[in-house]
Amino acid sequence: MWILIRDAITYASMLILLSTGLTLTYITTKVPNFAHGEIAVIGLFVAFTFLRIFGLSPYLAMPVAFVLGALAALVLYKLILRPLMKRGATLDHLMIATLGYDILIFAMLNIYADFLTETYKVKTRGFMPFRAYDFTFLGQPGVFIVSVAAVVILMVSLHLLLTKTRFGIAMRATIENPHLASVCGVNVELVYTVSWILAGGLASMAGVLLPFYFRGSPCLGFYLIVPVFTASIVGGFYSIYGAMLGGAIAGLSEYLITYAVASAVGSWFLSYRIAIPLIMLALTLLLAPEGLTGVNWRKVLRTLKLRLSGLWAQLGTLGMRR
Repeated sequence: MWILIRDAITYASMLILLSTGLTLTYITTKVPNFAHGEIAVIGLFVAFTFLRIFGLSPYLAMPVAFVLGALAALVLYKLILRPLMKRGATLDHLMIATLGYDILIFAMLNIYADFLTETYKVKTRGFMPFRAYDFTFLGQPGVFIVSVAAVVILMVSLHLLLTKTRFGIAMRATIENPHLASVCGVNVELVYTVSWILAGGLASMAGVLLPFYFRGSPCLGFYLIVPVFTASIVGGFYSIYGAMLGGAIAGLSEYLITYAVASAVGSWFLSYRIAIPLIMLALTLLLAPEGLTGVNWRKVLRTLKLRLSGLWAQLGTLGMRR
């Protein structure tokens, strides 16, 4: 049972890293980045290169993956999205632009995968997870320790950044009202740039951890985009803390529910694992479009309390009549 919970926590930690970056770019520039999943795959192939080509630990690839992921996100913002924004592009145009960039990264990763296959004679599509190459500490796999540590560091660092630094205050002001923040002297463009750098870096760092649990392939990004968007929307697309909460809920739910259903109906259900985040996404959009952090929980609890009080009074009245 512990192994199941441990694996679910590991997967949820990866989703937290991914959803936090996605939400960060959305709350600043208001652009949903559909290339976010493919940027994560950049980190996956950096880890693959370190392990299979250089014979080094995949964890050593995390700094390099962060830089390459940040660069990929920066290119998307500076060379594609920003020029389109200046020309008055609508949200639809910007979304399509991120989709086009996603296809571009996918093509480049396929070219790189073919290069590795032809040059080093290694399998670059559908290769087995890296679990056999992982280290253990106190009986626990390294990916569990590293993923949880990365999330804790991320949460503490972002909280300190947003609450204890001048740049964090400027970022919060930009998120609330970019025009007013600009008038007050905040460098809004710098805030946007840093947001995209952090988002791409976090995505690619999460990508380094992905091959420990998934078969590696350039097309993995297309699968990732669904649970990542689900995590961001469940937690609240307008809150960084909500993204962390959504990543935890979506990751744990997807992993544990999939295991429970597969245990009941058969292993064939594992092929339909993507249905769990899709259902969660649909229910959230129907019942709480602003996510969990966008719900007025005091009002909900007050309404629930009043209804329970009314129900209890009705039951009391029926009892007296009898």
